[in-house]
Amino acid sequence: MSIQLFMPTFHVEECLAEIRECLEKGWTGLGYKTVQFEEAWKAYTDLPHAHFINSATAGLHLAIKLLKETYHWEDGDEIISTPLTFVSTNHAIAYENMRVVFADVDKYLCLDPKDVKRKITNKTKAIMFVGMGGNTGHYKDIVKLCKDHGLQLILDASHMSGTRLEGRIVGREADVVIYSFQAVKNLPTADSGMICFMEEALDKKVRKYSWLGINKDTYARSKDEGAYKWKYDVEYLGYKYHGNSIMASLGLVQLKYLDQDNAYRRQLAKWYDEAFKYHKNLVGLIPVAKGCESSRHLYVIEVNNRDELLASLNKEDIYPGVHYRDNTEYTMYAYGKDTCPKAYHYSMRILSLPMHLRLTRKDIRHIANKVIQYASL
Repeated sequence: MSIQLFMPTFHVEECLAEIRECLEKGWTGLGYKTVQFEEAWKAYTDLPHAHFINSATAGLHLAIKLLKETYHWEDGDEIISTPLTFVSTNHAIAYENMRVVFADVDKYLCLDPKDVKRKITNKTKAIMFVGMGGNTGHYKDIVKLCKDHGLQLILDASHMSGTRLEGRIVGREADVVIYSFQAVKNLPTADSGMICFMEEALDKKVRKYSWLGINKDTYARSKDEGAYKWKYDVEYLGYKYHGNSIMASLGLVQLKYLDQDNAYRRQLAKWYDEAFKYHKNLVGLIPVAKGCESSRHLYVIEVNNRDELLASLNKEDIYPGVHYRDNTEYTMYAYGKDTCPKAYHYSMRILSLPMHLRLTRKDIRHIANKVIQYASL
């Protein structure tokens, strides 16, 4: 039987029960379960605001859009970001005609604060921090840089559902946090996300922007009294980025098990660590930052023969992945080529091993043995 990189696990009967409520009520769109999920997410994270959206990519775009508008950034102003991420992180910056300035990564595969500091100019307006694989890296140093230089901090927490730093969910230090609940994330739906602004005014505004700029959503209008439910205003040129109650139903159930599921992911990582303990000459391990209780969305190794190892594992019906290709290798971000040597180095050598709840200790041993068999450093 093949071993896949990701394989989401759903609590099917509970999910169906939540969805059944939507179907019986006749309310599957914006509102109802989306409101419930937002409240549950705020209670879980202790973040002051949360707005359910149809993807983390939409959330990243909205984050840049509203911060640019609020702080009067101009086209061509700069946001420092990582080249080692899924391309939507940096596309969101480009959507708003901001310039992505790439800073290098550290041993955690997160932004290196020393290189970030070197890249700050008078045109820098914000830093985009990506919690790679659920790791916090030098997040606190990035927070300090933002405070010292008067920059906004955007936390791309797409891998960080459930990650804690020194016992607390990460994010209150940022201006905005964006989570992903895409199909194979730690809290999987089919696709959706959450955008969490710290400022109440921005939370109110993002709800309008995610619903085409309309100042009163359908669910709110359904609660109006009188004959004027249809009467609303359109204040902004917005987008159809809001989430729906079917996806929120899945999220409500999956959230109940998130900490339990992440604990098992950390156990899987420990089994991998044990298997590779005496093979550091073959397999380099990416460390978890001190004080970080990682969501362990990924388990990443570094090897000398990544592409050959990947092909060999595929022949054994083991299907790892690569997270990620250095974004400066893409045509549209080629202007950043050779500016982040560590990111490029890692991008040619890292491999993400299977990491999901259906794996057993026996599976981990089998995968690790095959990696050891075919790897070289």
